[in-house]
Amino acid sequence: MAIQVGEKAPDFELKDNHGRTVRLSDFRGDKNVVLLFYPFAFTGVCTGELCEVRDNLPKFSDRDTQVLAVSNDSIHTLRVFAEQEGLEYPLLSDFWPHGETSRAYGVFDDTKGCAVRGTFVIDKEGVVRWTVVNGLPDARDLNEYVTALDTL
Repeated sequence: MAIQVGEKAPDFELKDNHGRTVRLSDFRGDKNVVLLFYPFAFTGVCTGELCEVRDNLPKFSDRDTQVLAVSNDSIHTLRVFAEQEGLEYPLLSDFWPHGETSRAYGVFDDTKGCAVRGTFVIDKEGVVRWTVVNGLPDARDLNEYVTALDTL
């Protein structure tokens, strides 16, 4: 079961597409976080969703929010994907231990070996304030999480 609204968001430490360590707690007290879990880089729906975020980054930065996208791909795959698609926000690798962060958030699909489409809006205190979890083929609506940020 996915983390619910009102729960403290589990902290994590993951490498981004440049090999830098990113912790959720690094943003506590400073920025809201939109945490996007997605199945795999280079797939149609994932690419479309992440490029839509890319094209709308001011909607997040204007709301004092950091976007973090997490998949179970390696950092090397994520680096090439980010370069190819012009993604300038962190793509985090939940590759090893395989799916540990995705499992902590309750969005890991054991039968497929990847995260489903889970989105968590986390406030500056580290509390989940909004969430949606979609199946693998179902794209999310970016405007829904922008609207959720407006309630913080």
